[in-house]
Amino acid sequence: MANRIVTLDEFIIKRQNDFSYATGELTGLLRDIGVAAKIVNREVNRAGLVNILGIHGAENSSGESVQKLDMYANDKLIECLSNSGECCGIASEENEDFVPLKAVASKNASYVVLFDPLDGSSNIDVNVSVGTIFSIYRRVSPETGECSLEDFLQKGVEQVAAGYVIYGTSTILVYTTGNGVNGFTLDPSIGEFCLSHRNIQIPKTGQYYSINQGYYSKFDLEMRRYIDNCSDENLRLRYIGTMVADIHRILFQGGIFLYPNTRKYPNGKLRLLYECNPMSFIVEQAGGKAIDCRLKRILDIKPQELHMRSSIVIGSPQMVDEMKAFVEKYSANPAFS
Repeated sequence: MANRIVTLDEFIIKRQNDFSYATGELTGLLRDIGVAAKIVNREVNRAGLVNILGIHGAENSSGESVQKLDMYANDKLIECLSNSGECCGIASEENEDFVPLKAVASKNASYVVLFDPLDGSSNIDVNVSVGTIFSIYRRVSPETGECSLEDFLQKGVEQVAAGYVIYGTSTILVYTTGNGVNGFTLDPSIGEFCLSHRNIQIPKTGQYYSINQGYYSKFDLEMRRYIDNCSDENLRLRYIGTMVADIHRILFQGGIFLYPNTRKYPNGKLRLLYECNPMSFIVEQAGGKAIDCRLKRILDIKPQELHMRSSIVIGSPQMVDEMKAFVEKYSANPAFS
């Protein structure tokens, strides 16, 4: 039966042996995230009806306005991850500090989860695609006690799983455990994520570049030169303002996504732990590349704090290599030449 439906739960269980230390814990954790995604999807689709659109009235740890739906998604993810006892702690873009979770049924939880509960939240009120990004690490602290900061401040290369959910014309969950990338589309008629995109491979090059070109004058010279080259090559500029949506397009159609440093954000603006690391893990597993504007591989950067920021260049491998060559050619920094 070639057309038999394969649900997310079934797929995760069958792939459990991908892990040398498979005990079912990570399987349960991914299923918890799938449940949270269904709940958030329901609220995203009826947000205007239940008065959860708009500003929450607070700011997150990065000083940005928090949307009502941001906090709802944040709370639901924490709630779902607390239920099974597979997760010993979470860190979220919306929380100042990490949150230890209580043990369930005397379990010694082995994992921590980091997430951006609602990426692209500035697009919520105008009905443009938003998403959820998550990242899972095996804890490094003793399993008999509470989790610690060191559990969260691991390099991206140490991730055991990462994924995102895009809430758009259809709701799709894409994830990797280091053995390829697969996508699942939510079938609302049965309430299940079903395998729809098996073994996703990013094209080696593409016709799209994605960047907030409104900041052009604030970029470094080499970045402006690269953007000019993209225009000269008649590449198509596409920028949605939701990282998940912009990279989702590139993952399937090829291209490059850039969020460089600016004068205001000399180290970059996106969060290393909640956005750059998980998306880089996914794209690399699909055959792409991800570096920062200092030409360092994203997954090799050692986090210094929970809300550390980074620049990022991510996408089709040939296009990332071309951008790297521009930096090396035009940068005033001798370390790049």
